[in-house]
Amino acid sequence: MVVDKLFINARLDRGARHAITVHDGRISHLLPETERPEAREVVDLAGALVVPGFVEGHIHLDTSFYGDAWKPHKPCTNGFDVHERVTFQAQNMAAAAPMDVRARNQLDLCIGLGTTRMRSHVMVDGSVGLKSLETILRVREEYRELIEIQLVAFPQSGILRSPGTPELLDEAIKLGADLVGGLDPASFDRDVEKHLDVVFGIAHKHGVDIDIHLHDPGMLGLFELEQIAARTRALGMAGHVTVSHAYALGDLPADPLKKIADVLATSGVAIMTNAPGARPFPPVAQLRAAGVTVFSGNDNIRDSWWPYGDGDLLNRAMMVGYRSGFYVDDELRIAFDLVTEAGAKALRLADYGLRVGARADFVTVNAEHVPEAVVAVPKGRSVYKGGCLVAREGRIIRPTT
Repeated sequence: MVVDKLFINARLDRGARHAITVHDGRISHLLPETERPEAREVVDLAGALVVPGFVEGHIHLDTSFYGDAWKPHKPCTNGFDVHERVTFQAQNMAAAAPMDVRARNQLDLCIGLGTTRMRSHVMVDGSVGLKSLETILRVREEYRELIEIQLVAFPQSGILRSPGTPELLDEAIKLGADLVGGLDPASFDRDVEKHLDVVFGIAHKHGVDIDIHLHDPGMLGLFELEQIAARTRALGMAGHVTVSHAYALGDLPADPLKKIADVLATSGVAIMTNAPGARPFPPVAQLRAAGVTVFSGNDNIRDSWWPYGDGDLLNRAMMVGYRSGFYVDDELRIAFDLVTEAGAKALRLADYGLRVGARADFVTVNAEHVPEAVVAVPKGRSVYKGGCLVAREGRIIRPTT
């Protein structure tokens, strides 16, 4: 059989140079470099390191100001406060560029740096209704040849304290959102059980997954994690529930940490962390050792929560590794796993990876191997989606049909 494309001089992590064949957008063979089957097109990767396309596990396409006028950061008046940050966000959004423009700016940034799969949270609550989701759904369709995007209906203003939000979340799934979200059931809505009733109820009704923001610290956050895990087990949703941030896991004593890690692992609840600055964050190595799926994402990029963010998941892997004290090669590979294979597992991407049968989504990196890529964060990447070049040197290249 003549394959569509043959990529030669591809260097894989821990291995020699290989040839990669692509047919109908999927990897059909991983061959020794000496084997070169007939192909309609041959692409020489010149010995670059080839890695799977990056998985952006947590981002907000609707609230980024990347590419917009600079928005000076407003600090909270008395320490970190989610309610106050939401207020600042509403003020900034009122003066921002159109949402579709900002979302495209952010997608171009992320794709150009190697992201081929993404999960974005989009505000759906009484303050904005379904308008933000409708906008991002249109942008998602525009970019479907460049990136695959899961959308979470995210109640940024709470579920119980924002009138009409349960009904809006239900409608959001019908409209095209892929997951239902939640936000700090205890501190924001002040009723853990009723909040989770809505989230798990909608997920059960529509057969969708769950991704809940949880900023609450210490024993309060621990209690919420226990309740989320219990619901996950009761409904048989292992592998379908994520808790994003889970700051509490970063400030628990050793014994409670070990117990909740075991609970999360047996319940099949994944944890997303972006290792945010000046905040405790989940201990990646300990959680993984217990069997918890831990993955990462950029979260906010130049928005009302902080002014940082560059859309580079390789840089995010470096940051998680740096803050986790990862130094040896195997630890650096763990940091890389958070933005590739672990992210794919959490997002339930069955066709992911550098293996036969998977989508031919990969990135070329100027590094000897993965550990060097994590610490050096080299630029100058080429990004392939379904075997088609979609970005080079940070510039988007739309496939021709």
